[in-house]
Amino acid sequence: MSLSRILLPSGRSIELTEVRMASTYGGMLEGYPCQPVNEIKLRGLLRTAEGAFPGTPVHLVSPSREYPDESAGAFGPVEVLPPVACVGKFRSAAVSCEHDPVRYRSVLTVAWFQHGLEVPSGDGLGLRDVPWEDLAQDYEL
Repeated sequence: MSLSRILLPSGRSIELTEVRMASTYGGMLEGYPCQPVNEIKLRGLLRTAEGAFPGTPVHLVSPSREYPDESAGAFGPVEVLPPVACVGKFRSAAVSCEHDPVRYRSVLTVAWFQHGLEVPSGDGLGLRDVPWEDLAQDYEL
């Protein structure tokens, strides 16, 4: 059973089969959200995605960034990512036309950020723009 289905512009339907969510800035004891901190957060989310689903290709959807305060601190201006960091495992029909469509599926782990705790539908999150055919990996059932 899929948690969500997203229709890509190519016409391909992808299914979210598993999702993990965490607070983007949870556990941040010092400092403030800024570009250097956010780069660490992005690398950390990629490591989390790679560890969550080993052997599966990983793609990071470039997050939106907000700049609510024009003053700059020691590390530059405040730069805020959406509050929920997500890692999801998606599957679809096989990418390769050489694979038997009954026996093969494709899989891709995607990392992204969103504003709420809802299961994503793809709207406004960049999930519809994932280049599935270029990134996903086929596997045999």
